[in-house]
Amino acid sequence: MELLDSHNAATIFFAQAARPELRDQPRLMAPLPDGGWVPVTWGELARRVERLSSFLIDRGVDAGSKVAILANTRLEWGVGVLALMAARGSLVPCYPTLTAEQLGHVLGHSDSEVLVVETKEHLGRVLAVWDRLSLHTVITLEPMDVQRLAREAGLDPQTIASRVFPLSQAEELGGSSLAIEPDRVQQRTAQIRLQDVAYLVYTSGTTGPPKGVPLTHYNVGTSGVAWVEVNGPLVSQGDVDILWLPMSHLYGLGQFFLGNQIGFLTYLGDPMRALVLLPQLRPHVFMSVPAYWEKLMQLSRESASGEKGQHAALMKLTGGRLRFCLCGGAGLAREVKEFFHAAGILIIEGYGLTECSPNLTMNSHDDFDFDTVGKPVPGVQLSLASDGEILARGPNVFCGYYKDPQATAEVFDDEGWLHTGDLGRFTQRGFLQIIGRKKEILVTSGGKNIPPVNIELRFKEYPLIAQVMVYGDGKKYLTALVDINDEAASALLQGGGAEESGIAPREHFLVRQRVEQHVEAVNQGLARHETIKAFCIAPEPLTVEANMLTPTLKLKRAVIACRYRDQLEALYR
Repeated sequence: MELLDSHNAATIFFAQAARPELRDQPRLMAPLPDGGWVPVTWGELARRVERLSSFLIDRGVDAGSKVAILANTRLEWGVGVLALMAARGSLVPCYPTLTAEQLGHVLGHSDSEVLVVETKEHLGRVLAVWDRLSLHTVITLEPMDVQRLAREAGLDPQTIASRVFPLSQAEELGGSSLAIEPDRVQQRTAQIRLQDVAYLVYTSGTTGPPKGVPLTHYNVGTSGVAWVEVNGPLVSQGDVDILWLPMSHLYGLGQFFLGNQIGFLTYLGDPMRALVLLPQLRPHVFMSVPAYWEKLMQLSRESASGEKGQHAALMKLTGGRLRFCLCGGAGLAREVKEFFHAAGILIIEGYGLTECSPNLTMNSHDDFDFDTVGKPVPGVQLSLASDGEILARGPNVFCGYYKDPQATAEVFDDEGWLHTGDLGRFTQRGFLQIIGRKKEILVTSGGKNIPPVNIELRFKEYPLIAQVMVYGDGKKYLTALVDINDEAASALLQGGGAEESGIAPREHFLVRQRVEQHVEAVNQGLARHETIKAFCIAPEPLTVEANMLTPTLKLKRAVIACRYRDQLEALYR
């Protein structure tokens, strides 16, 4: 392993791209509209990164400069993030689903100076809050009529247009500067220091505006070194992976940077095609969220009878070459992990949070426990407070929230422990189990403390149910708001011959009956005071766009409770 001093994303990438055996080999496979792929070699990617980085240097980007990217996962995301880091800038990743108001907060609070934006819809949201921002440069990834968008936002078209550059123009301008000063990007990259902020990530909080989390190259570098130490035996140069996760999240961004460090051949996919691509591309590496692992198990079981046949079906669905599988974002049911493991595929889970760059614990290929999130990764110290809250220290832990000393003081104690807000316990073998969220504990009128997440996670195995929010703080008993999967509900009604009833699926008695069965099944495994005594079905889906879920699909409890208060309170009458 190289010394940590060289562990920043730009240095690692340029070093890899310069290797003779990699230079002319494809690093990325970008999708074409007709379903084909165009290879992008390490050398070609490096040249594009260098040209764009040169342009950013000309626009004043240096240490302390914030450069935001508002785009879906695509080739240009990789070009942009490597370019800004090579210029010694700090990345501000923005979820493509953010509203104009949310973008106003993230871009404004972060003091972002440059924005890389994908579509006219994205730019339109930014222009709607332009007056509160400090942007002097905007780089567009797709063709758009900037002046028309400016007029629609009530802004001066000429002023806005003078600050907007299509990516091709930005690269051309940067290339012209490189022709005059060929070493300018290399010289700037050599100036990167471990204490420089690599990312300024805004947490998708369930209450209040998102908080900015500055992560230095030292934070993310030590986290990366620890990750490779744990999982290195399972990944190799030349491995094929499919990157469909949002690069605006540390999970997807980490996969991209890992591919640079190890030497993957990465196919850039999207959420709608990820599972379809598995048997076509036959990846060695696949990183996903629980829903896709659950879907693969379901499809395998529907395709064949008997364990042997189902395992063969799973091999066909995944391409038969999976060697490293990672599940993140939420807990994965033990049944799913056991099904894959019996077929010879180990799905690894871990635990972390943005403030920790993000890894704190991880199971490994030779030391795992399916009922846990693994053991602390190298360099991380974990402890439990008297109430069971997980406390963390280590070189990967951030130093404090951006421009928010009060929030910082609330999460660090006098001994330097970060209070994660999660509740846990250690097994006798030293594995960590997550048992709930400290700030999401419901206290019933009988004095029972109940972490609702523990109950909600039990519904993940039911395809009909999309989300469950347990309710009952200060009440005699618990109730719940249930959001159903509309496609699964329609399939249920079709199978029962009720699809022509004219009644909306969410209102149909067969759907309610099935949900009731699922609630009763979950209740069987709960203590009496934890059981759900009544429920109501949400009249519409709980979505990010409706501000009821965070961009990482966590429940915004206060928002949901406020919107459906009447229905929930009626369950107590």
